[in-house]
Amino acid sequence: MELEPPFRKIIHVDMDAFYASVEQLDNPELRGKAVAVGGSEVRGVVSAASYEARKFGVRSAMSGVLAKKKCPHLIFVKPRYERYKEISAKIRQIFYEYTDLVEPLSLDEAYLDVTENKKGNPSASLVAKEIRNRIWEELALRASAGISINKFIAKVASDINKPNGQKTINPEDVIPFLEELPVGKFYGVGKVTAAKMHNNGIFKGIDLKQKTLEELTKLFGKSGVHYYHIVRGIHNSAVKPNRIRKSIAAERTFNENLSSEIFMLEKLEHIAEELERRMYKSDTKGKTITLKIKYSDFTQQTRSKTISYFIHKKKEFFPIVKDLLLQEELKNSVRLLGISFSNLNTEKKEPVWVQLQFEF
Repeated sequence: MELEPPFRKIIHVDMDAFYASVEQLDNPELRGKAVAVGGSEVRGVVSAASYEARKFGVRSAMSGVLAKKKCPHLIFVKPRYERYKEISAKIRQIFYEYTDLVEPLSLDEAYLDVTENKKGNPSASLVAKEIRNRIWEELALRASAGISINKFIAKVASDINKPNGQKTINPEDVIPFLEELPVGKFYGVGKVTAAKMHNNGIFKGIDLKQKTLEELTKLFGKSGVHYYHIVRGIHNSAVKPNRIRKSIAAERTFNENLSSEIFMLEKLEHIAEELERRMYKSDTKGKTITLKIKYSDFTQQTRSKTISYFIHKKKEFFPIVKDLLLQEELKNSVRLLGISFSNLNTEKKEPVWVQLQFEF
C-alpha cells in the first residue's frame, strides 16, 4: 500500500520544558540550574523539569522525594499557572498569524495545518522554522517542531531533535521512517502496550506492519485497527480548531496490590496532583468527578459525583475523591486507582472541523 497525494502539511509545535523555562525566564537566578516545577522534596509530584534536571532522570509525574534523590541540588518552584496561560496565549497569537487551523493540545503544544497558510509559504518546514524563531525573538522561549503529512507523524517527529530543533518527514520518507521506528516511540503506545508488542515479536514498525488486521485486533482490540493504519502512514484526523475534550483523567497501576484504604488515599493524593496539573495545562474545569478502581481480580468499579459548579483545584475535588473511596467497602485488594473529570466547561463549544488538502 502506497501513500497517494494530495498530502496535508501538518506542524506539531511543542515548547521545550515549558513551565520550567518560563520560571527560568522570569527568574535569572534559575537559569542553567536544575529546576522542578511543583512537588517538593517532602511530598507532591513534579509537574515539569528543566533540561538541566532531566539529565539526572527527573521527569514530570515523578514524586518530589524521588526527584530529590536523583538530583540532590534540584530547586523546587511553585507552579504559576496563570503566568503559563498568559505566555501560552502569546504563543498562539503567533500561530494564528500563519493559519486559522490551530488545534491546541495543551498550554505548551499544538497542531497547525499550514497546507494553505496566510504567508503563502509553500514550505511547511520553513514555516515551522519561522514560527520557532519568532517565539524565541518575541518571548525568549525555545520550541521544537515536527512536520509531516498527518498529525500522528508530526507528533512523533517533534520529539526527534528536542530541544530547540525540528524534524521533517517528507511524503516519500514516511513509510521507511515508520518501518524503522521502535514501537515504543509510536505516539500513544505506552510501556505496557510496548511490552505486549515485544512479547509478540513486534519491535519496530516493520514488525507491526507484518501483522494482519485480524491479528492486531485479536491482540489489541479496537486499538489494533489504529496500529494497522498508522504504521502504513494512514491517519486522517483533521486539525480541529475547536477541539472538544470530553474528559481528563490520571491513573496509576501499582507494583503491589493495595489493601489498606490509608495507603490508597496516599496514592490518590499523588494522582490528584497529576490530574490538577493536567486540568491547568488544558485550561479546563469540570463538574463530574469519577473514582476508578480496578481490583486484583481485574474487575473494575467506578464511583462518581456531580456538583453544581466547575472546579479544577485539588483542594476542591480531593475531599470528594476521599468520600467516593470510603462510601462503601472495597471488594478486594486494589491494583489500579484513577480519578477523572467529565462534564467539562469545554463541552459548550460548538466544534468546527475543517480539512483542506493541497499538493505537499
